Amino acid sequence: MACNIELKAHLHDFGRQYRLVEQLCDLQPQQISQVDTYFRVNRGRLKLREFTDGSCELIQYAREDTSTPVPSHYHRIPLTDPAAVKAALIAALGVRGVISKTRTLFLQGQTRIHLDRVEGLGDFIELEVVLHSDQSEETGAATATALMTKLEIAPEQLVKYSYIDLLDVAKQLPALPQDQLQGPRGKQGEVL
Repeated sequence: MACNIELKAHLHDFGRQYRLVEQLCDLQPQQISQVDTYFRVNRGRLKLREFTDGSCELIQYAREDTSTPVPSHYHRIPLTDPAAVKAALIAALGVRGVISKTRTLFLQGQTRIHLDRVEGLGDFIELEVVLHSDQSEETGAATATALMTKLEIAPEQLVKYSYIDLLDVAKQLPALPQDQLQGPRGKQGEVL
């Protein structure tokens, strides 16, 4: 089972964050449209990720819900017949929800930096430090924390839940303007 150290944060200024990330990374980013169908499971999370080019993968992952850099243990399985797999999973497990997003993927060393525009939820940044087999989780967490500082991600921006969990909460709220979905703001725009 592979392991990343991950963190997620709300973005208040997508353009500014894009420029900060761009300054850190040498390679041009990749723009990816993704649709993640989450299934009802008892442990961890299970999603079928579909790309606009027709490719697809099944991802099962487990991580603690916390707003600090945290290990995420996962399986990624490329699929050759996504429609059949999706139909079987829907029949067996049922759909929990669907997340549609546009992801701008940057690479910085062993870290994948995602700038995500998530339909119905807003803008986010995710850091995924891909651990090598000889690296400790503590080393990965230190890498994520250092990048947080370089990218000026404040601790109050951190989000402890996955997008599907945030979507579950958003569905329970009355219709709110987009800026209010991310929570009340303090003096400097931080999420309270």
